[in-house]
Amino acid sequence: MTFKRGALVHFAVSQNEVAMTTKLAGKDTFFLPFNLGTEDGGAGNPPAPDESTYATAYLWERVFQPDAWLKILGRFLHLEQKVKEDFHGRRYTREALIFPRFHQWDVVNQLLDTTRREGTGQRYLIQHSAGSGKSNSIAWTAHQLANLYDEDGNKLFNSVIVVTDRTVLDSQLQDTIYQFEHARGVVCPITRDVGNQSKSEQLAEALAGNTRIIVVTIQTFPALFDALDKRPQLAEGRYAVIADEAHSSQTGSSASKLKALLGSEHPDSDETGEISAEALLDAAVAARQPSARISYYAFTATPKAKTLELFGRPPNPGLPASSDNKPEPFHLYSMRQAIEEGFILDVLDRYTTYNTAWRLAHPDSDDQEVDSKKASKTLDKWVRLHPHNISQKVEVIVEHYRANVKHLLDGQAKAMVVTASRQEAVRYAMAMRDYVKEKEYRDVHPLVAFSGSVLPDGVIEEEITETSAKLNPGLKGRDLRDAFDTDDYNVMIAANKFQTGFDQPKLCAMYVDKKLHGVDCVQTLSRLNRTFPGKETFILDFFNEPEEILESFAPYYRKSERADVSDPGVVYDLQKELDDAGIYHWEEVEAFVRAFFDPKASASKLSYYCQPARERFITRYKAVQQQLKDWQRALERAKAADDRTGLHRAEQELKDAGTTRDELDLFRKNLTSFVRTYEFLSQIIYFEDRELEQLCVYARHLSPLLRVDRLDEEEIDVSELELTHYRTYQTGLAGTVS
Repeated sequence: MTFKRGALVHFAVSQNEVAMTTKLAGKDTFFLPFNLGTEDGGAGNPPAPDESTYATAYLWERVFQPDAWLKILGRFLHLEQKVKEDFHGRRYTREALIFPRFHQWDVVNQLLDTTRREGTGQRYLIQHSAGSGKSNSIAWTAHQLANLYDEDGNKLFNSVIVVTDRTVLDSQLQDTIYQFEHARGVVCPITRDVGNQSKSEQLAEALAGNTRIIVVTIQTFPALFDALDKRPQLAEGRYAVIADEAHSSQTGSSASKLKALLGSEHPDSDETGEISAEALLDAAVAARQPSARISYYAFTATPKAKTLELFGRPPNPGLPASSDNKPEPFHLYSMRQAIEEGFILDVLDRYTTYNTAWRLAHPDSDDQEVDSKKASKTLDKWVRLHPHNISQKVEVIVEHYRANVKHLLDGQAKAMVVTASRQEAVRYAMAMRDYVKEKEYRDVHPLVAFSGSVLPDGVIEEEITETSAKLNPGLKGRDLRDAFDTDDYNVMIAANKFQTGFDQPKLCAMYVDKKLHGVDCVQTLSRLNRTFPGKETFILDFFNEPEEILESFAPYYRKSERADVSDPGVVYDLQKELDDAGIYHWEEVEAFVRAFFDPKASASKLSYYCQPARERFITRYKAVQQQLKDWQRALERAKAADDRTGLHRAEQELKDAGTTRDELDLFRKNLTSFVRTYEFLSQIIYFEDRELEQLCVYARHLSPLLRVDRLDEEEIDVSELELTHYRTYQTGLAGTVS
């Protein structure tokens, strides 16, 4: 079917899963998952309730129902145009027909149905992870709430107010809704003063005119309450407030009203006076009595405890709040599901502390323990700010970045250094520039980001801001986000800035020198989770403990796990187990690697060298599956005939066949574990082992070919084996495998 003509969407459906696409492109077709998600927050679907149906029955029982299908076509499907950028900075326009993923369709419908049933004055918390397509979910929700009618045919809301600081959402709302309405003026953004009118006056005028959808910033949001309090005619209206809490922290006088609500000593306020947008919104809502005329819809990936308290719903509304009846989100799309569906990266997969990295790289060194309780805060701050201390960390950061990160993404990979204060950020920048100059490196270009200014302190000679030419030479008045997106800068040193609401897909590494905890920890480390072709991540933490990081992620991940590798010998153990399985022969590995690094080799040639191992594995797996079936039947016959000898033999054969199948399953898991563990440890240790490099390349490509969930279906076509990005220097490895 031709794109935008004929079929609008194509579904691929099995008994267990559903995928969909709006554009067929042969082998390059990209299918999006269209699944419910599992009960523990993972990808896929819950098992079918009984043998009479399938796990994917929801597709025809819910989605394909005539009324539901017509609503999708009329209120969800739209054409999106985005300006994208390739590896080399060339811009192009990508056109896509947007069909909602299941969780998007589901949350909008649930919000509408519940709002219609409960009426106005309620609060809803939508916890959707990064990668959920939140902008589209908000656009669909805003448009359909603006057109929602109660059972008596009366419009439920006079206006829908969307609170956001993301200009991309402003334009996306307008473009998306225009396709449904074919009329301009449905969306009124109030993001700056116009003429003689302030933003507050514009908002009051838009409310008085019953403008369908009004977009405001968090700074302008308090003006909503001012307008309702000062104009009685507006106070009679009913309003829906949709809060997008993905934007960054707020600072300066523009948020002074909300800061006054929080108080200067509020725990969510850091030393720079910045307060997160989520805290500001919570304060604004908490400061007012619940109103039967205002409904709140809060979209966030990482709700804080206060947000859950204000917007969440206890599972048993009739019972008082307790440890067993804590408020929960109205709708959930978990971080785990987003990771497993491939929309974001698992940043904990390549996380390590500096202590762990040191022990791995120096296994024979003696541990030197320091009792932290004996050190005063003053001494601790002096040690952290001592130029020698920072210079040592700068050396680690720069050398690690150049050796393991810089070459990724065709040389465009970027890194972030997270510091605890503006003063530390400035000293890090000074030390890094000195070190790079001393080493005569020309490929490390730091950029410093912080709010406010830093006063002279002996090392810093004069008051300085992030826009000072001495600190950020070459900035030339550009916004730091835009400047960091160019080749001019590749290492951002940040102090309480750009740790939330900052999307830079080329960010591959993070070096943490700051205490992180709770939501702040998740939001900071999640700056790395945006996907990009060939992207891999790495986090080196100088300050925190792994258990604390894991604890911070647990509430949002649903099932948090972190692989703890403490012995580099595990790589060799895995290699030996893989070799001993006899699935591949070493000459096949070497032949594959030579072809992989041969620019003239085709995908079919790579497939040729993987095919023997795949056939051995599949043949063995099919044979053991057949043995299990045969001996299970023999067991049932022996039971029926009361044949004890036959029963004993069948039980033993079943046990042996089960062991063989477990060994084959373990081989598949070990392939994946070997690649992950070797690539992680090679960021810390230089193995100097050609065979490990060769096996890693081979295992990465063999692993996806050993799928056993389709053995009863037709043979898998592996004639087109996709070449994926590989971490190591290809030229260096190619020279060793002649």
